[in-house]
Amino acid sequence: MPPETVAGKGGTPPEQQVTPPAKKKKPSLAKRGKAPDVAPPVEEPVTDLWLRLGDQFSWEHPENSQVTQARESFLRQDTYLDVVTERSALYLYYIAGEVEARGMPAEIALLPLVESTMDPFARSPDHAVGLWQIMPATGRHLGLTSNWWYDGRKDVRASTEVALDYLESLQADFDGDWLLALAAYNSGKGRVSRAISRNQSQGKPTDYWSLSLPRETRQYVPKLLALSSIISDPERYDVTLPSLPNDPAFVVADTGGQIELSRAAELAGVDESLLRALNPGQLRWATAPNQLQELLLPPEAAPRFAAGVAELGDEDRVQWQHYRIERGDSLIRIARKFNTEVGLLREVNKVRGNLIRAGDTLLIPRGNQWAGSLALRGGATPRSHDYRVRQGDSLYRIAGRFKVSIADIISWNSLDPGAYLQPGQQLTLYLSDESG
Repeated sequence: MPPETVAGKGGTPPEQQVTPPAKKKKPSLAKRGKAPDVAPPVEEPVTDLWLRLGDQFSWEHPENSQVTQARESFLRQDTYLDVVTERSALYLYYIAGEVEARGMPAEIALLPLVESTMDPFARSPDHAVGLWQIMPATGRHLGLTSNWWYDGRKDVRASTEVALDYLESLQADFDGDWLLALAAYNSGKGRVSRAISRNQSQGKPTDYWSLSLPRETRQYVPKLLALSSIISDPERYDVTLPSLPNDPAFVVADTGGQIELSRAAELAGVDESLLRALNPGQLRWATAPNQLQELLLPPEAAPRFAAGVAELGDEDRVQWQHYRIERGDSLIRIARKFNTEVGLLREVNKVRGNLIRAGDTLLIPRGNQWAGSLALRGGATPRSHDYRVRQGDSLYRIAGRFKVSIADIISWNSLDPGAYLQPGQQLTLYLSDESG
């Protein structure tokens, strides 16, 4: 069994532990014949989430070189706490609540700060994505849905549920040692188990600090401990934590069926960028067809959205039409003709590659705002324009150059709003005559 877990007392042997002498109890006021003349103070609700978490942290913060270096690295980044606080405002209240409901250490709620800097659109070179940086194979193993329309690894609620399930499972596998569980979450259960076996065979300790692990994993746990030490005692490190409201940032809203994200944002009265930030698992311009769909919305926007959804008619939702393939057609040609995406045509019609046959029928969306947004605004049929990203380009710069919106570019090309454009990357733009 691994030595004392992180929640223990630092491995102090029982025979060396000192029990403080019991304090003498003073007789109560009632027994002394005197009634209290002041009502007991009413505990004020905690309004700041950082303060709430700091009060709940229970792990010791070892002052070794790894933790100290990690803490100094965080403190040297002048804007780090401002950035992660702004991002955390959308997600951390929910994550902290889920961690608390399971009886897990409150420090676990900070793990997405280490994993992704609390960015649900973050993607690693190894293709791990989301707040919890879940790999494709891990996502499948944990039962997350991932398809053309939706990626559960990016979904705030779905990814949090499976990540916490996985961490609890790892903690049980490593006899309750949370540090070993965290190391296994980062580098894999097998790698940590092999490191433990090596140390056992050599008569060495098998705690986290004694194992030979990859550099990233050796830095992983110290980062979490360093962050929790700063948040639990900011004055000690001359830090002023930005305000972080201890309030829910979203509620769950039923869409009543497939709906375009731009229309959902309009019904809710919120910016589409906020809607996408709350629903990063939604990969396309609309929710998936033929599935029960929910969206996360700011609490104050939910009543307006529900009222708007109740009034939607069939003509207001995504509609589908049948198209009979003609001789000489290709998926690219059909996609351009109907201002849609080749990937969508493949997904909906179960087409592999580019092979289609004349006389077959394709389902094609019609009436969707993303493809017809320019036509609806300007009354003209948009033309397709392929643009190759240049060095120094950004969504903001491209949108300004072609007089289109950033939201349109994201929808037309199924981009992650938080992703960086790469030089040479091909974008499809739908331009009006005024766009240039």
